[in-house]
Amino acid sequence: MAGYFPSCPCLWLSSTILVIMLQQSWAITTASSEIKILSQTLLETAREPEFFNWMKTIRRKIHQYPELAFEEHKTSELIRSELDSLGITYSWPIAKTGVVGSVGSGLTPLFSLRADMDALPLQELVDWEYKSKNDGKMHACGHDVHVTMLLGAAKLLQHWRDKLKGTVKLVFQPGEEGRAGAYHMLKEGALANVSAIVGLHVDPYLPTGTIASRPGPLLAGSGRFKATIQGKGGHAATPHTTQDPVLAASFAILALQNIVSRETNPLQSAVVSVGLIRAGQAGNVIPESVNFGGTYRSLTTEGFSYLRQRIKEDFDRCYKIRQSYIGARQL
Repeated sequence: MAGYFPSCPCLWLSSTILVIMLQQSWAITTASSEIKILSQTLLETAREPEFFNWMKTIRRKIHQYPELAFEEHKTSELIRSELDSLGITYSWPIAKTGVVGSVGSGLTPLFSLRADMDALPLQELVDWEYKSKNDGKMHACGHDVHVTMLLGAAKLLQHWRDKLKGTVKLVFQPGEEGRAGAYHMLKEGALANVSAIVGLHVDPYLPTGTIASRPGPLLAGSGRFKATIQGKGGHAATPHTTQDPVLAASFAILALQNIVSRETNPLQSAVVSVGLIRAGQAGNVIPESVNFGGTYRSLTTEGFSYLRQRIKEDFDRCYKIRQSYIGARQL
């Protein structure tokens, strides 16, 4: 389900929270009229050039100085500076660089808005005015936009804080890219007593101004794996004197593909992808070892656990086959 929302997503975030909280204490019919008026007011505020330019400036600053997981010190500093200027109280540090702001009465019900902060270890190749200034790091997944949207929502909510029938927690999460940042935020109590949490992710495939959603899971749970196969290197002209880790890695990678293509119900979503392989440095030398890794994803907890278990079993099976092969060679 996708709907046109003629302004920035920060407006959708703040409007969603206001709708929920207004409905906590008023009858739905009474709230509807108030919500409609309030939504229109929020829309007009978000369209103001001063507000829009403020958000663009923040996004471009964050984009120019991307930071990897749990290293988001400048990003966290910028967030805290903006929250200070808005008069919003916050807790910091949480999970090393995380920030949790608070808007509203301080009482229940508690709702939360969430944005991730970290960048990816990629080199930005597009040459433009606001290109990344940190070599080998880039906001390629849109987390600079997510932080900006949450700050925009924070500004709108703070302006209308007297309308809130409870409290909104503004969660700026570090370490989303494969570093379990959400787990560490939860472990340190970032969402204590929170009744519900709302977040979104930018999607370049949707037209500008469109919000897309649907009932049930929308994004898959993601896990990562790495493996090292140790062999015995040697010259490629005499492979019989080696224990070729490239061959063993090839069998292991092919075995992983069977998990989805031959073991998973075609009507259930599952992904196992190998995106990293590192072996030798020369075409005529069999290397000592091979490193490879990838990701697995599922829309259900059961499916996620199954993929993790099967990947481990395939690695164990390949290890046993390799040990049998070495034993036979020694005989």
